[in-house]
Amino acid sequence: MEKSLDAKGRWRNRNVGFRVSEEEAKLLDDLVELSGLAKQDYILRRLLNREVVVQGNPKVFKALKNQMTQIYEELKRLESVSDDNEELLIVVEMVAKIMKGMVNEYDG
Repeated sequence: MEKSLDAKGRWRNRNVGFRVSEEEAKLLDDLVELSGLAKQDYILRRLLNREVVVQGNPKVFKALKNQMTQIYEELKRLESVSDDNEELLIVVEMVAKIMKGMVNEYDG
């Protein structure tokens, strides 16, 4: 069996697990997909207060497109955004931040 090493060559032999609600799991999955990172890498960076830098690629573009479609459908369904939609607001903010970065990157 091949060892799982981190970026510094250290053996990752410790296992960490925790429980989340369905809503938290969906939000986490959405944020991971938008980041383009593996879930483990995303969670580690967030836990260790490291910046999550999104690199534009076809996988991230597809995730953005899917999220925008879901956001559009959800906004059509809602008459107004309320506290019940905090997860939607978090995803919208992340999509906007990523798209702003992509625009700046391609503008020169």
